[in-house]
Amino acid sequence: MELRGATALVTGTNRGIGHHFAVELLQRGAKVYATARRPELVTIPSVEILRLDINDQASVDAAAAVATDVDVLVNNAAFTAGGNLVTGDLDAIRATMDSNYYGTLAMVRAFAPILARNGGGAILNVLSGVAWTTVDGNTAYAAAKSAQWGLTNGIRVELAGQGTLVAGLVPGLVATDTMKEFARDAGLDLGTDVMTDPLDLVRLALDGLEAGEVEILDGLGVAAKATLAGPPQALDLSAVSAS
Repeated sequence: MELRGATALVTGTNRGIGHHFAVELLQRGAKVYATARRPELVTIPSVEILRLDINDQASVDAAAAVATDVDVLVNNAAFTAGGNLVTGDLDAIRATMDSNYYGTLAMVRAFAPILARNGGGAILNVLSGVAWTTVDGNTAYAAAKSAQWGLTNGIRVELAGQGTLVAGLVPGLVATDTMKEFARDAGLDLGTDVMTDPLDLVRLALDGLEAGEVEILDGLGVAAKATLAGPPQALDLSAVSAS
């Protein structure tokens, strides 16, 4: 997938990984629609800013009606604070599943016909290595990411006929503000040698997309997928912190 001259739409660009995706896509010569539920928080020059709530179908439809030239869709926005499945707040668990699974699906369903009209293009879904393991303290997020991984594999099959590349970015621990806050609250010391820098991750993702890769993994992502060959495992953040 050639990014220079492409037109990309990125969800959740007001901070973190989404912000870096928008900036890096610009630097690679793409036109960028930078979207967020609160568009006033998007501070990236030279992008087209759109209000977008991926869990509001009217909002998704409105974005699709404007961004008819998109040929790269980056599904990054997602609610992350679901907590544990058995003891967590059920509304938070539902919100996590709604944004990661149904929000991603709403975006795919709205933009797949646009991608088809524009030659096929590509979809990049931002997943997580906990989709292949789990993590105590946020098992709801892990379950939602597992569902989103299954979604990604499903739409890859469904959209192959229209020439759309469907890729999953599967990182381990990313040094976003959200991850740092989670680590602090859990009393974990996750240093820069453990967490991937968000900009490095985005560059890895876009390099993989340009190379036509369907799964793009950082080091912990590789380790997480390797666990699928054996008994189910949880990601032990205390062990990662101590290593």
